[in-house]
Amino acid sequence: MSELHTIEDRRELHELVEHIPPRDLPAARKILRALADPVWQSILSAPIDDEPETEEERSEVEAARAETGPGTPHDEVLREFGL
Repeated sequence: MSELHTIEDRRELHELVEHIPPRDLPAARKILRALADPVWQSILSAPIDDEPETEEERSEVEAARAETGPGTPHDEVLREFGL
């Protein structure tokens, strides 16, 4: 991409930001931060899973999905880890 094109694109983005309604600013900020964050971009472009699921993993997932009940309260998990 040429430098001139980049400057024009940035200028247009600045103008667009000025026209975002105040109620939409938090969402716009979140989107722009994600687009500017190389770590987030890596996460978004990473494959969902690059290793085949083992039989053990499959059975553990099935067991977890079959569980019923209230689960463990968040505060209890934090206490368990000393947080």
